[in-house]
This record gives sequence, structure tokens and C-alpha cells, in this order.
Amino acid sequence: MKNNSSAVWKHPHNRQELLRSALLQSMGYTDIDISKPIIGIINTWGETNPGHLHFRNLAEGVKRGVWAAGGFPLEVNTLSICEVFFDLSSLIYRNLLAIETEELAARHPFDGIVLIGGCDKNVPAQLMAAVTVDKPTIFLPGGAMLPGSYKGETLCCGTDTFRLYNRYISGELTWEEMMSRAGCLYGSVGACPIMGTANTCQTVAEAMGMALPGSAACLGVSAEKMRFAEKTGRRIVEMVDENLCVHDIITPASVRNAIRVLMACGGSTNLLIHLKAIMHRAGFDIDLMEFDRISNDTPLLVNVKPHGENPVGAEFHNAGGVPAVMKELQDKLDLSCMTVTGKTVGENLLQFDYAYDRKVIRSKDDPISPVGGMCILKGNLAPNGCVIKRSAATERLMHHRGPAKVFDDLSVAEKWLADENSDVDENTVIVLRGYGPKGAPGMPEFGNYLPVPPKLHKKGIDDYLRVTDSRMSGGCFGSVILHVSPESEEGGPLAAVRDGDIIHVEADKNLIEVELSDEEIAERLRDFRPKGHPDIKRGFVRNFIDHVQQADQGCDLDYLTRAED
Repeated sequence: MKNNSSAVWKHPHNRQELLRSALLQSMGYTDIDISKPIIGIINTWGETNPGHLHFRNLAEGVKRGVWAAGGFPLEVNTLSICEVFFDLSSLIYRNLLAIETEELAARHPFDGIVLIGGCDKNVPAQLMAAVTVDKPTIFLPGGAMLPGSYKGETLCCGTDTFRLYNRYISGELTWEEMMSRAGCLYGSVGACPIMGTANTCQTVAEAMGMALPGSAACLGVSAEKMRFAEKTGRRIVEMVDENLCVHDIITPASVRNAIRVLMACGGSTNLLIHLKAIMHRAGFDIDLMEFDRISNDTPLLVNVKPHGENPVGAEFHNAGGVPAVMKELQDKLDLSCMTVTGKTVGENLLQFDYAYDRKVIRSKDDPISPVGGMCILKGNLAPNGCVIKRSAATERLMHHRGPAKVFDDLSVAEKWLADENSDVDENTVIVLRGYGPKGAPGMPEFGNYLPVPPKLHKKGIDDYLRVTDSRMSGGCFGSVILHVSPESEEGGPLAAVRDGDIIHVEADKNLIEVELSDEEIAERLRDFRPKGHPDIKRGFVRNFIDHVQQADQGCDLDYLTRAED
């Protein structure tokens, strides 16, 4: 279906033009305003999303820029997704937000689009919609939070909540001592100030060319962010005049650039799912093993939490942010990729310096690690692949062989892990299954919720191997193998694993396997029956269960992806 635009919508010289002009003038606009290009500002502001609470101000900055450049801004609001406020996995609602954004962008008479987003499901949803609609579009990253502080110690949101909770269940902190730090974990509104999924999404959007250079890591509550908002508003009017559309920017080459920056930053594993969904909307694909090859050819440069020491919103941005990382990697990037500036990546980088603080953004000659943040694994346990965040894992567990302890219920797993009398040891491989895209439903971030057993912590062991078909928060750390595909609900091999089966991982060989023959796996799966969620009979959640694709395909709905060109 052809997109709407202001020229089509106005219906010149008939009754519809009269009607539309009259309705716009009823809101106080003039016929001069109506003659300008209409810029849609699609805002994900909401009071159930602390990452986006400052977006009303950002939208006003964008409008100021649109007016100044000769455009006519009209703002609309959409669903705003924060994982904490949903009782189901918010990945379900990424797809709903993508549908909503697509319909608003395509069916309204917008000549150009400004997307304002910041948190983890909102950004990919907006980019999925943008590449589907393919109008002139620019993304304004909402920016990072300030870190918190407790008695001189810098604290950062989820990453430090995991550490604090582990200390609580191990008896090092009382409940009151832990909760006394709650008001010190988040220093302001904005995206959690770590290289979690939210800031990784914003970083990737900039690296892909969809946001103004330097805008991603900038603090959400800052004068600089408001200036970026105005610049974004000015630039979208120019993009409309240039007819610079999303498909000119989001290409296989620009996505490969984004993957390389993702690996250099030690970003969130969730981006594998989100990038797959964006690519499939654009009509192309990049194999998971190419993600692995790019990771192996990219040094880990950025020293930020959860794998490093520093917050994103202050230290990373002040060290040079995304442009400094891309400058360091420029010999590995496709510099010819077009960006929202109307210039190529290479032309943009001429305006930027190398990192200002080498403790935060290392040089490629002195990296944190010679390889990037992720490793893709395949084998008889995950025929379609799975991922481990190598930068947040323990190296000895990247080469591991141990007996499985299998759980189909997270609450049972948590209770067993916390039990001092359980037989868990450093060799045990915890398997949590049934929490994939269909199984949960929505593939929640339950990789986070398998804490270090107090029994191990007291022995000085603070990591162990976990395998799951669920996801993990980008702010989490530990040796967790995620996104096992196909999931157990689909009858994947994970459904065949039993207590005591030996699981073998060799990251350097991209291998994950259960030491069973193909025949034994098939025999065990012969009587497998998915749970199917008979209690969920209606609404978007039922639609999601019936149509969601697997993790290696991006977890989009099967009827929304575009056939490969």
C-alpha cells in the first residue's frame, strides 16, 4: 500500500482540502503552516517508562528545529515500553509498538518522521517500522541516565542490583541494607547508564547511520541533548527536501558497521534478535555466524558496565562516545555508507577526534580483549544457534563439560540454587527451558534470574554455566548461554535434556552439544507435547504466540517480515 503524504492528503481544489484546512486551523494553525512539509514526531513518552519521562521536553526541542527549518511539526504518541512495568515479557510488545508506529508513519500525511526513543524494545520497534515504511526518517536517541552513588560508590541500575541481590541471598547484606541503596541506583531519568540493551540500541542506531553523530550516549537530561533535539528537527526538513529515505541508510553494509560497533562496545546480546528483525523488515539477512566472525575480528574497546568499570552517560560520552569508537575502527568499517546527515560515515568521521580518555575507550592496539563481546554457538543442543556474552562471562566456562540440572520452572530453579543443601557445584550446568518466544510467551529476560548459589559464593566461586532458551538483560553478567534455537516449546533438542546429561561447550570452536546421539534425542522427543498456552485465547498475546518466529529469525511476526530481495 502506498504511503500517505501531505501532498496527497490535502486533496487540492476539492471539498477535502477545505475540510482538512478547516480542521487544522481549528487547532490554531494558519494557512502558511499548512503549506509546509508536515513532519511527524512519533514520541514514546509515558509515565510508566522512567527512561522516557523527559521526552516531552525533547519533542519541544524537535518542534523548535522543525519550525526553524521551514517545516510543520505534528506530534503523536505511541505505546511506551519499560520491561519493569509489564507482567509479561515486553518483547511481545516490541512487535505491537512496531505495528503501531508503522501504521502512524504510513497512514498519516507525514512527509518526514522523527522517532524519539531510548529504551530497549522501543528503539528496535521504531526502526522496524521505519525501514518498513521507508519515508525520510531520523531517530533521536533519548540518552542515558546519570549514574547513582551510595556513600561514594558509583552504582548503576540493573548491573548493581544483581550484585546487591547476590550479596543479600549470601547473607552479606540484610534486606534493609540492600533496600537502603534503592534510591541510589538511578541518578536521573533516561536509559540505564550501562551498556545494557537500551544504550546498546541507541549506540547501534547511531552506528547504523540513523541518528546524528554523537547523539546516542549524550545524557538524557542535559542541555546538549536538547540541542541535539533541535538539530534533529532541523535536519529532518532537509532530509525531506533531499528525499533521503531509510532504505538509503539501513543496508547490509550499514548493519555490518553497527554489528562491529556493537562488538567493540561489549553490547547486549538482545541486539542479535533486534537486528535480525530490522534486517528482515528491510528484505535482507546476515547469518548468525557472520556476527561471530565480526566479533572475532573486532577488539573489545569500551570499558563500561556491565563488563567494565564506567557508566555510559557520563564517562563514555565524555570520552568521545560512538564517533570515537567508530574512528578507532574506521579501517574495519564501510566508510561509504550513507547517514542521516546526508554524508557518508567516512565524511562524518573527519569531524571527530579519537577518544579523549583511553581508560574508557581503549585503542585497538591496547584493547580490553582482542575479540569482541559475543560468541555464537551451534551444535546438537542448538541447531539454529545460541549466544553467550563473552565479555561478561568467565573464560574457564567458555571451555566446559559438566552434568545438567534441568528446570522447567524458574521459581523451582531459584529455590534450588538458594538451597545450601542442593548438590550444585562449579561443574553443574543449569538448564532453564520453556521460556523461549512461544514458551514463556515472549522470551523474558530470565537468564538474569539464576543467581550465584550461596553455597558456591562462600567457596569463592561467583560464576557457573547456565543454558536457556530465554534472554538476558544487557545489564547482566555471568556465563549464560542464551537464545537456544529452536526453543523447547517448538520441540527443540533442549526439550530432550535430562538431569545428569553431559553438556559440552567449546567457544573457540563455536560448539555446544549434549552428549547424546541424534537417535536418542529423537527418541526422547517422540512423546514431547508443547504446552500451547490454552489459557490465552484472545488479544495480541495470542496473536504473538501463533505467529512469532524463533530467536535466530528476530522474533518478529511471520506475516510482517519482507521476503529477501
